[in-house]
Amino acid sequence: MAFRVRAGLSWSTAVSRIGVACRWSRLLVFHGRARTGHGCVRIKQMSPAMTTPVALTIAGSDSSGGAGIQADLKTFAALGVYGASAITALTAQNTRGVTGIHAVPAEFVTAQIDAVFSDFDVGAVKIGMVAQAASIDAIAAALSRWAPRHVVLDPVMVATSGDRLLASDAVKALRTRLIPLASVITPNLPEAAALLDAPVAANQAEIESQGRRLLALGCRAVLIKGGHGEGAESVDYLVDADNAIALAAPRLATKNTHGTGCSLSSAVAAGLARGEALEQAVRSAKAWISAAIGAADRFSVGHGHGPIHHFHKFY
Repeated sequence: MAFRVRAGLSWSTAVSRIGVACRWSRLLVFHGRARTGHGCVRIKQMSPAMTTPVALTIAGSDSSGGAGIQADLKTFAALGVYGASAITALTAQNTRGVTGIHAVPAEFVTAQIDAVFSDFDVGAVKIGMVAQAASIDAIAAALSRWAPRHVVLDPVMVATSGDRLLASDAVKALRTRLIPLASVITPNLPEAAALLDAPVAANQAEIESQGRRLLALGCRAVLIKGGHGEGAESVDYLVDADNAIALAAPRLATKNTHGTGCSLSSAVAAGLARGEALEQAVRSAKAWISAAIGAADRFSVGHGHGPIHHFHKFY
């Protein structure tokens, strides 16, 4: 950039005016505007950066930070996905248990979802704790209206501590309103049984059978999580219309498992938001959650079931 200094100006005044011109030029660069005149060169507006994958979690808030919205957002961040959220309920809880639940009004759940979709290109939605039937209706209506590409439904009914997180009268609404909208649902063994009013599956044949019965409720795939099972390996089963795939990992000895189910389902959503096919997203999520559980004992947080280590790759 060239500057002309008018004759007769003092040196200090000239330097001051050049400084103002430079600052103005930097301001134009910062805003990416193309202007000419006043000693400024034409600036070509830079093209936007590569699109950032976005995932939306619709779930409850965990005041202890280990599960729910907090676990989902940590998972998204750890896996390179921008996370947005719509909160369905506030919980008062810690590593020992849940002491209170305050449901968010259904109309405000709708407002949060609409605010996100109206501004972001949401690649995948993860649904966790929905708390009540009115929230389920609101979520189902919003998703039908916005038609996201991928929906991962984690049918959260009971916390790790054993506390109930879904009203009993809302289970039917979960089956009939949300499951048909899901790309994949991710129940653990007790949740799969509860959705079907059946005993907990005890072997591979029973798990696959329950998976197919859940498919009949309208979702496109089912991932039955095996963390509540027994044996040296924790085996998850991905069931769709064509296949049943067993995904095994060593069962890890730790009491720090708070938020495991939330984080696995949000890791699947992160993979889908990044453009991965479902099986690859599930495999990637399984590997990541196993590492997060394996690193959980690096934490000494609380006096009950502590959290997994979402950022195990970084510290």
